[in-house]
Amino acid sequence: MDKKKNMIIGALLVGMAVFLLGCAPAAQQDSEGASVPSGIKATIFKSPGCGCCDVYSQYMGKEGYAVDMNTVDNMGEIKRKFNVPPQLQSCHTSEIEGYFVEGHVPNEAIAKLLAEKPDIAGIALPGMPSGSPGMPGKKSGTWVIYAVQHDGSYTEFMRV
Repeated sequence: MDKKKNMIIGALLVGMAVFLLGCAPAAQQDSEGASVPSGIKATIFKSPGCGCCDVYSQYMGKEGYAVDMNTVDNMGEIKRKFNVPPQLQSCHTSEIEGYFVEGHVPNEAIAKLLAEKPDIAGIALPGMPSGSPGMPGKKSGTWVIYAVQHDGSYTEFMRV
């Protein structure tokens, strides 16, 4: 009888430990399964009238980022500050962990950037693709996210 009781108590303790470790807030996974450290600051720069930027900031907050939204009158200055190539520009620019993130980049790409920490200036998803985070509609086709070097040249970073 005591052996059975001890086994039940042991199983309950193991189950509680697994449950509690699973609830630890140190990291979370985004909707695509990418691991995101909780509370990483994402500073988002947007123009005053941009509504999709607000929706993107909500998406980033849900993915675990500490969002700091900045409305600016001259987005051109921000693009120049981060050396975002004109061909890759979108409506908003974010700064995360020293990198720029241009446009409606899904967290899957940001998580890869933060995990790999490449020696680049940032990443970009040009334009405002339908179905991308913050944009209405359904995703059609593959999105190409570009890695932008410090000199402004760029290559493919990943496809989503």
